[in-house]
Amino acid sequence: MNPSTPRPITRTTFFMGTMAFLVVLFSMPLGHALMILMEHYLKPPMLYYAAFSMGAVGLIVTVAGVFVRGDTRQTLFGLFGGLLFWTGWIEFLYVYYAHRFGVEPLRNAAGEIITKPEYLIMPSSFGFWAMFMLLYLFSVRTGCNFFNYLQRVFFRRSTVRMELKPLARHTALTTFMELNLILWTSYLVLLFCYDDHFIGDRHPVTVLVAFGALASSVYMFKRLVRISSWGYAIRYAIPTVIVFWTFVEVIMRWRVLQEIWIHPLEYRTEMLTILAAFIILLAVLILKSWKRRG
Repeated sequence: MNPSTPRPITRTTFFMGTMAFLVVLFSMPLGHALMILMEHYLKPPMLYYAAFSMGAVGLIVTVAGVFVRGDTRQTLFGLFGGLLFWTGWIEFLYVYYAHRFGVEPLRNAAGEIITKPEYLIMPSSFGFWAMFMLLYLFSVRTGCNFFNYLQRVFFRRSTVRMELKPLARHTALTTFMELNLILWTSYLVLLFCYDDHFIGDRHPVTVLVAFGALASSVYMFKRLVRISSWGYAIRYAIPTVIVFWTFVEVIMRWRVLQEIWIHPLEYRTEMLTILAAFIILLAVLILKSWKRRG
């Protein structure tokens, strides 16, 4: 994300922000559905070979994005590289080790699976997450408004001169890290909320997290539709969507709505509609951004 002064909403910026939001939003259920379909059609060890290859492709796409020209192109390389990397090398690695060591899923009183084994062990990565947060909070100047606010709070009364400098600017890598760290944060927040030993999925704190995420995403969307650059709009859409998706995940946990993306074979029409909309929106976004640059 980049810092920016608020601009008035115009038809162009509203269209741009909405398009970016929808492209990133539709990638969420499609990513879930991809995992389900891979687990359905591929059996170990082919499943894990395919997942490892997917993660490797994501890494290659991200690195390739460093060398392409154009802010929007670099952002898209980082976005899709990050999605493939997260699915292949993070989520499926947890799937592999959970199954390898016989971790049982969490079931409700009716015997239905409410948390898969891989997500039961994901909170063990909290310490690694905290290390990244220390780096970005105390050593790096980022364009994230939230981090900038925390840095002002922590360093306001510091008697030691703190000079925060940005990392080398590679838009694809910035987008890649942004996507993965925010996804990671969202998963940890949700999994700790769902854990009855910590909070519980019906606890008032979980309700506060859900509706706080909804309110935050509305605020962020209002800022998103003021952005006049395609690349920046996509990058800002990433946290906006993930914060909104945190709310979606909680209400799905409460069974308010049906998670059609975890049953893609039962909801073929709906998922194909989402896929078609995603492809069309992405194509329009790319054409509009390249036409504008030209």
